[in-house]
Amino acid sequence: MNRMKRNTVKKKREVIFLLALLGVTLFSMGVLAVDPVGPDSVSLGSNETGVSASAYTLNISGGYIQKLNLTANVQDPRWKAFVGEVFGTFSLDDASGSTIYDWSLSTVTGNVYATRQSGSVSWSSIVCANTTTLEEENVAMNHTNVDDNITATFSGSTHDAFYVGGVQITANSCPTLNTYVNNATQDVTFEEMSLYDGSNIIYSTILEQDSTGYDGGSYDFQMIVPEKGIPGYSGATAYYLYVELGT
Repeated sequence: MNRMKRNTVKKKREVIFLLALLGVTLFSMGVLAVDPVGPDSVSLGSNETGVSASAYTLNISGGYIQKLNLTANVQDPRWKAFVGEVFGTFSLDDASGSTIYDWSLSTVTGNVYATRQSGSVSWSSIVCANTTTLEEENVAMNHTNVDDNITATFSGSTHDAFYVGGVQITANSCPTLNTYVNNATQDVTFEEMSLYDGSNIIYSTILEQDSTGYDGGSYDFQMIVPEKGIPGYSGATAYYLYVELGT
């Protein structure tokens, strides 16, 4: 971006990432903490879902008994995912959005956050979610199936330490999951934690710089979030996404 274009920037920071809707914050670890703000632009990638298998044809003669075992992989409508990359800059701007200088980030670190809360998030009150708050979210999202509800999904507790603004989240303190790499389970990268601000659940995933993701592609983040579990539900729950970049 040249100097003239930078002088037309309307907000203080720019972060562009695939499959994101709202929010960005810039902070220096342990030195400066800034609450999330909205991005200047968003670039959306593909939006796709799995294809159901066709029916299996079975034809035996009358009078016979066929013994068989069936295995089915069913798309789960109670969950959805965000996957993509994050690009960012640090800048020095005035109130009108004019930039005196900015810095492109060659390495992106930090977190992506997702919440159903459309209003203000109390970032200074962030703590780890617990069984009680996750069970309340199960009720709110009608996640009554014990096998794939929110509590069962965030059943791990191993993750790195990270900051949420000025609040430090210590290692291995939050309900956690790891999304897949190369179509297989793993417990090293793409950690996702469930947080709570006193009123709302916020999901957080630690950014990975160009890491191999669920389908073998290269991503900075991937995360899953719950959808309404009401039988026959055909709507879509909006999530508000934030990014926190660190140095």
